[in-house]
Amino acid sequence: MHFEPNVFMPGALLWIIPLVIWELVWKGIALWHSARNSQKWWFFAILILNTVGLLPIIYLVFFNKKHKG
Repeated sequence: MHFEPNVFMPGALLWIIPLVIWELVWKGIALWHSARNSQKWWFFAILILNTVGLLPIIYLVFFNKKHKG
């Protein structure tokens, strides 16, 4: 079986680009909050793991400390 590495499914971009944007937005917000709250373990977990936005959303909803002004 011959595999052509340059052939890419055109429909894949319809899923990949929105998922990358979704991940970057949630990851950016969660990283900013975790750094601001000095939660370094959350910062590194969110930075390293790619969970399509799930880990950042979980952090923001359940573990984010409310920062007072």
